[in-house]
Amino acid sequence: MNSSFRHEPVLAAEIVEFLQPSPERTILDGTLGGGGHSGLLLKAGARVIGTDRDPEALSHTRGHLAEYGDRFTALEGNFAEAPAALASIGITALNGILLDLGVSSHQLDTPARGFSFQREGPLDMRMGHSGQTAADLVNTLSASELAHIFRQYGDEPRAIQFAARIVRAREKKPFTTTTELAELIAAGRQGPRHPATRVFQALRIAVNDEIGSLERALPDLAALLTPGARLAIITFHSLEDRIVKHFFRRHSVAEIDDPTWPAPRPNPEKIFNLLTPRSLTASPKELASNPRSRSARLRVVEKLATQARV
Repeated sequence: MNSSFRHEPVLAAEIVEFLQPSPERTILDGTLGGGGHSGLLLKAGARVIGTDRDPEALSHTRGHLAEYGDRFTALEGNFAEAPAALASIGITALNGILLDLGVSSHQLDTPARGFSFQREGPLDMRMGHSGQTAADLVNTLSASELAHIFRQYGDEPRAIQFAARIVRAREKKPFTTTTELAELIAAGRQGPRHPATRVFQALRIAVNDEIGSLERALPDLAALLTPGARLAIITFHSLEDRIVKHFFRRHSVAEIDDPTWPAPRPNPEKIFNLLTPRSLTASPKELASNPRSRSARLRVVEKLATQARV
């Protein structure tokens, strides 16, 4: 068993409490990874369908959770493709869904995957093994396109400066490794945070279309929930959290208002009860044992019995 796939699931107790796993429930773990959350849900008796676009993660987790037999199924693919994947095995409704967004510890810690600026590896960053790599983006996009990615997905204040620096450097030699890019960005570094932190995050999000996948997935996943079923989403990035927060609120407020209306009106898109008015974060105890939980934010909704249009 590959120990590098060990997954210490963030907000584990909270996920079990909100998703209420039991033998009567079928739950989708849309970001399977090392199977940490799925293992807890299976242990409580639920049937779990896990999806992941990383074949290595799927291979490991199928073996790791094999003891649960046909109560566990692992499917390859992005969670945005989950409805079609589930339909292919005869599942059209779910009692719970979990998304734990972001990159896995295994991917971060494996130099060959190219996610980390701290370890030399190919400038890849793909969560699966298809599509454009980070090297493709930094070697082909214009300075304005790169600056937009760094600013939009990384909140990088020096986005224009870094983009221009990359475009000048690639004229002499294309970027092929993580350290080549990190060293270029770090030239003249100041402060405790490595200057490449936000750039690498932004490239990873762009390479894997993480924002687009989330925006496409939310209405489709909501439609799979049975009355009383819950959707729990853990985010690690402010843009992802904002998308989830706005989607949940839009579909959970009882009334909507407009300055041109004489009075508020019932919300025709209300399909949820919002169970977390504010996002939940890791406890001090969890932060001490798992530093990677420090950016995690959990939001949860419950599907209403009355269906509305998403």
